[in-house]
Amino acid sequence: MNPAMNTPLWSLPDPETQPEFYSDVAMKRFFAWVLDTVMIALITILVVPFTAFTGLFFFPFLMLIVGFAYRVVTLAGGSATLGMRVFAIEFRQANGERFTLMMAFLHTFGLSVSFALTLLQVVSIVLMLTTARGQGLTDHLLGTVAINKARGA
Repeated sequence: MNPAMNTPLWSLPDPETQPEFYSDVAMKRFFAWVLDTVMIALITILVVPFTAFTGLFFFPFLMLIVGFAYRVVTLAGGSATLGMRVFAIEFRQANGERFTLMMAFLHTFGLSVSFALTLLQVVSIVLMLTTARGQGLTDHLLGTVAINKARGA
């Protein structure tokens, strides 16, 4: 038998033997989301004059576009949004690696779909609060997880 087939799929901290990586992550994700939403709103307000103020007529759509770009760029650049960095959490892929640009795009797309469909967002929140790794729906689908940053990392 091939020994590589017996290796675990996860290269992430085990929630039973290393619970400190998952402690309070759901709460930190919420506060990071609030901080990121404020940042996105401020950036969008700064963008409005560059639209000759027509952005005021489609402000929610503009905020959606700015937010999508903000999340993809910040996740691809450090596996965490600015809000997540403030609260010392970051995303990791199933293999333990940080997010790539493609994974940042896919995760942001999944988050956007969840926000658009309330039932999916509720399912995501329930999963974050009840699963061992605190993964939301998009995390489950992509095999990603949010963890506390290791000290000194």
